[in-house]
Amino acid sequence: MKIKSFLAKPYASIIHSKIRKGMATALADQQATLQQLLKAGNKTRFGEEHNLKDVKLYTEFKHAIPVRDYESFEPYIQQIKNGEQNVLWKGKPIYFAKTSGTTSGVKYIPITSDSIPNHINTARNALLCYMVESGNTSFADGKMIFLSGSPVLERVGGIPTGRLSGIVNHFIPRYLRSNQLPSYETNCIEDWEVKLERIVKETINQNMTLISGIPPWMQMYFDWLIEKSGGEKIKKLFPNLQVIIHGGVNFEPYRAKLFDSLGTPVDTVETFPASEGFFAFQDTLDKEGLLLNTNSGIFFEFIPAGEIFAGNPTRLSLEDVKVGENYALIINSNAGLWGYNIGDTVRFVSINPYRIVVTGRIKHYISAFGEHVIGEEVDYAILQAAKDHNIRVIEFTVAPRIQISGELPYHEWFVEFEESLNDIETFSKTVDRYLQQKNIYYNDLISGGILQPLKIRAMKRQAFQEYMKSQGKLGGQNKVPRLSNDRKIADALASLIETK
Repeated sequence: MKIKSFLAKPYASIIHSKIRKGMATALADQQATLQQLLKAGNKTRFGEEHNLKDVKLYTEFKHAIPVRDYESFEPYIQQIKNGEQNVLWKGKPIYFAKTSGTTSGVKYIPITSDSIPNHINTARNALLCYMVESGNTSFADGKMIFLSGSPVLERVGGIPTGRLSGIVNHFIPRYLRSNQLPSYETNCIEDWEVKLERIVKETINQNMTLISGIPPWMQMYFDWLIEKSGGEKIKKLFPNLQVIIHGGVNFEPYRAKLFDSLGTPVDTVETFPASEGFFAFQDTLDKEGLLLNTNSGIFFEFIPAGEIFAGNPTRLSLEDVKVGENYALIINSNAGLWGYNIGDTVRFVSINPYRIVVTGRIKHYISAFGEHVIGEEVDYAILQAAKDHNIRVIEFTVAPRIQISGELPYHEWFVEFEESLNDIETFSKTVDRYLQQKNIYYNDLISGGILQPLKIRAMKRQAFQEYMKSQGKLGGQNKVPRLSNDRKIADALASLIETK
């Protein structure tokens, strides 16, 4: 055992034990967090405008703080950009995390000196829990790659600004710098394809033990490695690769293709980070769900997903959530985000401890006829169909097709397969059957003759990469929306449909 893995073992045990103890105090920790936020927040401009000094209880908090999305927060962000202090949180943010998001244009999310530990420590905790749960610490002695944005920061209103992954790169501990790949110079490259080529060149002959990134871009990295090596599987290239850290999108639709590229399975650790905060992480290898981060400067609220666009939605604190319900996730944090709708939906799979799965995006659904099909449902339908037909799906998105002369409307699926399908009609029927099983409203519309069964358009190879490149969103943390309620993405993909 080498020195880094040797030293990591006792430290991992200490942190793991604290996390286990925290499971029993989650509700008390959430109440303490709310009081800490109120104490600091009432001295800010936002706090004065919302009379936070008079708020003591959660029931009062709900009346004082409305639920907001980024667009409603933007006037406060603009004040910060203009140089004003004590706007949303004490002083000024130490960073802006710049993100295009999937529900909005460019967003500038404040990161404060109080909130940065949430991002850094939670990433650390996920790895340390993996060490204890798996007994594996030796990966700490090898090379690790984090597929991330550029660490080069610009200044907006005098505040260092960049992608969250680039910001976090500055906080990697010194003792791990010698393990980190790619090089700083390569990480600074903005063009994703140029950057990926350099990453492949720098890593192909290294002792890689850990790889981290969002699944579609991890797959692109694997594809390039396999091509450059003349077809070698990833585990042949990196025999000591032990763990993959992933987040950002549902892993399941990508699992089969990634593991095929690997050649043999490796451990995976799922995380739930965002520019607004690091919300949850996989703390164990044998139980479903991600442990909610209940003692890290964020007070969580939950709105039943069906009520999120209502005028006065039900708002629940952690103690009132139920297993199996789908909730919109609302956060209040020491970054100065109050009643902030992050746009994700989650479902609790356990409340002792509080573990969640991410089920989709609030604005990513199809409800052209009241069916309200969500991301979790389309992921399930195509994954099950792919298993039945023994095929692999690389990427997909779905949009409604409403106005068609002489025929009923339908859901149009744009799917990139690993290999061409001989019988796409049969596969489409299988996907449709699973979707009807998962969503009773969709089933009613099909059986009632309001919608016709879905239709699948097979896409050219690398169609989605080409689409993302055309949108200036190739690589990094960008991802293709699973669902749209309009035809914007569908129309852009029309020229990339496979023709036979």
